[in-house]
Parts: sequence; structure tokens; C-alpha cells
Amino acid sequence: MKQVYLDNAATTALRPEVVEKMTEVLTNTYGNASSTHTIGRGAKALIEQCRKNIAGYLNVSASEIIFTSGGTEADNLALRSAVRDLGVKHIITSRIEHHAVLHTIDQLKAEYDIAVSYVEVKQDGHIDYSHLETLLKSSEKTLVSLMHINNEIGNILDIKRVADLCKKNNALFHSDTVQSIGHYHLDLSDVKIDFLAASAHKFHGPKGVGFCFVRKESGLKALIFGGEQERGVRAGTESVHNIVGMDEALKMAYTNLENEQKLLKQLKQYFIDQLEAKLPGCHFNGASNDLEASTYTLINVCLPLPAEKAAMLPFQLDLKGICASKGSACQSGSSLASHVLSQIQSENLQKRPSVRFSMSVFNTKDDVDYVVDTLTELVNS
Repeated sequence: MKQVYLDNAATTALRPEVVEKMTEVLTNTYGNASSTHTIGRGAKALIEQCRKNIAGYLNVSASEIIFTSGGTEADNLALRSAVRDLGVKHIITSRIEHHAVLHTIDQLKAEYDIAVSYVEVKQDGHIDYSHLETLLKSSEKTLVSLMHINNEIGNILDIKRVADLCKKNNALFHSDTVQSIGHYHLDLSDVKIDFLAASAHKFHGPKGVGFCFVRKESGLKALIFGGEQERGVRAGTESVHNIVGMDEALKMAYTNLENEQKLLKQLKQYFIDQLEAKLPGCHFNGASNDLEASTYTLINVCLPLPAEKAAMLPFQLDLKGICASKGSACQSGSSLASHVLSQIQSENLQKRPSVRFSMSVFNTKDDVDYVVDTLTELVNS
């Protein structure tokens, strides 16, 4: 059976070069980076070179990169320390953020009784920047947490505009950039973000590793306590092979970025054209059919299927070997509706099934043709 993987927003396949690099480290550089002997020092040197490389892609200092287990830990580190250690009393976010942010903020509200404001989201999935500016007129110490690229609908935040607004109003700015790092260049010497979260497995790196960018002299403190790794901000023996794998994946992502962006933009436009031609009743959620306003890797489409057929769609796609998601991967095993789509869809559209197809450079036009033909068959059966 043909298998088509279109769930790259959930996780990506490792590039062969990354596997090779990680295998080499697992075989030869197995020392603890905190050890002072030769093999330990070798591991430490690798970690610090990776830190320097990753900092270079973002145009920041190596000391501002903290390695974590992934994006969720990085989000927790920034948000929890901002409230616990930096005196933040007010968080501004949106109701379409990743649950790594929304659930953390809910917990912080319960623990510390902070104020939480939600910026309005327009029907096209973009935030209302005027409303954000109004919310920033707060007398309390404020942190804004807004993701760069939405993981369900692909909308791109004007991250420079938000950073400038935060700076103008003396607010801290945290952004979950899990869907954008490795897919877009981000110059943090120009975009004045205070905290940023990234995860290797979203750009063809390994699972279980990511990083948090922490602006120098922010005052952020540890979330996990123990040893003095990561300059005391993140205790625990470093996963050397994973960090090296992340560095290699990011290097390849940015080395090939221009060519891969071009290929994937063409593939996304072809996908949109085919869906519109063969399924004229389909509706694109958010700005996912706009190549300028949304990421080039993702389409979220609401299909012209009645409610009684909607429940079986994920199962039917899986039987055909098509790997996609009904929302974010974190919700794929849940019967709950997407919290993102519930904010932007009309009541009628919410009764119909929506599917997120997310692409990588490993996908082809043949994959798209197979998916569109399968959807057409399912809709018309």
C-alpha cells in the first residue's frame, strides 16, 4: 500500500546525514560533558560548538542558548520563571496558542493569581494588533506570549511588530517558534524577543531535544534543579548525540533553505489548486491558502462532508496510507474539537471535518495527487 506522510507539523523524518552524525557521536563521544577527563572534555567541546553554531543562526550570543528536552520544556522554563522570578503579574496571550503555552499559563494563574488577557483573533486567524496595543497599556509588569507560526492553521505572526510593541510598552516578549525555526530566518539582534522556544524534531532533527533562547541579563532562573549544567539554568546530564543531531539538522535546514522553500511553495500552491479544482466545496481554515500570510509547509482544509461521515475520515485516510492530522498532533487522540478552529470557524463549518496536511521536502506531486484523488473519492462516495 502506498504511504504518504503529510504530518510534518507533528514531527519530521530524520535526515540521513543527521542519523550518521548522531551515530558517530553515540559510538565515539560517549563521555559525560561534566567529566574532566579526555572523553568528557570531548563531549563538552561538542556541546559548546553546537551552542555557538545555533546562536550564529539567530545572531545572538552562545551564552543565550539553553538546551532543553524540547519546545514544551522551553516554553515552561520561560513562562514559569517570568512569573516566579521576574515579577510578571500580567500575561497577554491568545486562545489559539499551543497547549504548551495555554496550559502552562492556566497553571501559573492558579498558583500565582496572575492576570491573563487574551488578544482578539480575527476570522482569518490573525491576531488583532490594535487590541494587543490596548492590552499593553497595563500598569502591571507584563509578558506577551504569542507563537510565530500557528501549528494548526499556519498563520504567520508579524513577530517584529509585536516585539517592537512590547519594547515600546516595557513588556517582556516570549514566542513559541517551534514551527518556524529551521523554516524561516530569524535575526534576534533585530527582533527583540526576550524568550524563544524551539524543538529539533520539527526540522528533521531528533526528538527529545530543543532549546530556549534567553535574552542576556533577563534574570531568568532554573526550572529543573540539580547539577550546574547549562550554567545552572537547566540541570541534568546533556544528551550530546541529540544536541549534535539538532545542530546538524539546523545547519542543513538553513543551508538548503532557499531551494527547499521554493520547492515547497510550489508544492503547496499545486495542492491548493488541486483541492479547489476537484473539491469545489472545500474551505481553507485561517490563512492557510495564502502563501504570504501562512507557512509554506501547511494547509488546513475543511472538507465538504456531512457530520455523519466526518467521524470516520481520519480512519479512512489511515486505511489509504495517508498520515495527516485532524488538528494538532497533541489532540489527535482526543474527541475534542480543535481549540484553534473553534475560535475562527462558523458554526456550520465546525460540523464538517477539517484536516491539517503538513509537508516536507520529502513530499512530491505524486503524494498530493494521491491524497486529492483519495479525498475526492471519499467525499463523492
